[in-house]
Amino acid sequence: MATIISSIGLKGIEGYCVHAEVQMMLGCGSGITIVGLPDASVKESKERIRGACSSIGCMLFQSKTIVNLSPADERKNSPALDLPIAIGLMAENHFFHARIPDHTAFLGALSLDGSVQAVAGMLPYVMAARGLGMKRLYLPASAELPFSQMDGMDIIFVQHLKDVLDSLSGKKLPPVRKKRQLQPDEYSFEADFSMILGHRHAKKVLEIAAAGSHNVLMYGPPGSGKSMLAEAFPSILPPLSETSSFEVAGLYQLANVKRGFHRKPPFRAPHHASSAVSLVGGGSRPHPGEISLAHHGVLFLDEMAEFPKRTLDMLRQPLENGKVTISRAASTVTYPARFIMLAAMNLCPCGYLGSPHAYCTCTPKQIQAYQNRISGPLLDRFDIFLPVGTVPLLEESGKINETSEQIRTRVTEARKRQYERYGAEVCNGTVPNEIFLQKNPLANSSSLMLRQWASKENFSSRAQMKILRLARTISDLQGSRELSEDALWQALQMKRNHLFGKRKVDAYATYNGRKSGVFAARPLV
Repeated sequence: MATIISSIGLKGIEGYCVHAEVQMMLGCGSGITIVGLPDASVKESKERIRGACSSIGCMLFQSKTIVNLSPADERKNSPALDLPIAIGLMAENHFFHARIPDHTAFLGALSLDGSVQAVAGMLPYVMAARGLGMKRLYLPASAELPFSQMDGMDIIFVQHLKDVLDSLSGKKLPPVRKKRQLQPDEYSFEADFSMILGHRHAKKVLEIAAAGSHNVLMYGPPGSGKSMLAEAFPSILPPLSETSSFEVAGLYQLANVKRGFHRKPPFRAPHHASSAVSLVGGGSRPHPGEISLAHHGVLFLDEMAEFPKRTLDMLRQPLENGKVTISRAASTVTYPARFIMLAAMNLCPCGYLGSPHAYCTCTPKQIQAYQNRISGPLLDRFDIFLPVGTVPLLEESGKINETSEQIRTRVTEARKRQYERYGAEVCNGTVPNEIFLQKNPLANSSSLMLRQWASKENFSSRAQMKILRLARTISDLQGSRELSEDALWQALQMKRNHLFGKRKVDAYATYNGRKSGVFAARPLV
């Protein structure tokens, strides 16, 4: 009868149960054969296991042994299966006789001296084990985890293969990890809204975007403050919940990118020379891209029009669905990608279209070609179009600006109202359409106003839904239970796209004629 040891496999960030089935075949020679679609790192495990087991006096492979890694149709590609295979081999060879409790899983790579080592992505493995109903989990003590125990599952940290056998025999292991406490200063930011002079209209719009998780496209001449506003934007976002912070940390571990265990929302700002694979994810062995590393946080695309058009269009599905699916010949994986997208761009190749201080030298054809780099479907996925103009520093330097903490307090309260309304940790900008419409009925007068504007501005169905979502967020910030007409009017103004589409060439004549009213900070009526 075969010995069966449980472990965990990962497909993207989703886990599945792997069973190492070990059986000795007497009279059939010697050696070990591993089947079940193992890759090179798993095939080589038999040499690591041989050295690790011999370090504690267990001589294996005296007879023919078969190791089947089930399910047989899933490719196994992690040395974390070393430990369960070794435990199965020792049990099958009667090196120890302790009973392994049900719902117990083992994870860890083995060194030749018998020490148990961590592999990339230990946190997703642990979260998957809990989701699969495991009651006990053996892990390497070197695993980078933000906790020492987890509700509903007993985690046993081991340093050596002998520690595993001692624990299975009933011996209590000494603690090898200390519980980590979150420090108060870990939720602090280098950039703060109080450091940014002026831009009151832009700050108010970004507060609305943060409260409802809305995408924003900022446009304006060089040096007007677009990048500065974007860098300070994460400081007004509420701290991540424990579950969200674990999910983000797991994605970073899978991508092998360093990130401390804290509740700051991630902020990613890839350069416009980044490849499509680095932005969206992929590779021969798929890994998370920048959009997944920005999960529950912010993705900032500076100089958006300089990105390749094909790369930008690959963002359309993740922006709509909150996830990205990567298909390869070997497997198909899905990574979460629910983020707030901030984008900044100039309006022409020289950058000075609309600037009151410099003259634009671009032709209408050049302006149109430059703005055509952003496709219509991608523009339609932005909730807010935010013009950003220059600020008279001498006038603003003596004024007191609100701190990010003050703004974050209002954002947090608005999000609490949304969580209570929808019964889940979702915002107005991300809740499914059917739930949003059910929870936010529209008055007849507001419905008529929206239909009239949609007809005038040629708004798509998606754009109309985004206006309603924006209006609901504005009402939440105002503390209103109803979706007011005033909030709807403000949302209509923020969604209006003044410079793209049918008005491109008209904008050229307007700006070079010095009719520069578009970049003035319009009050939220």
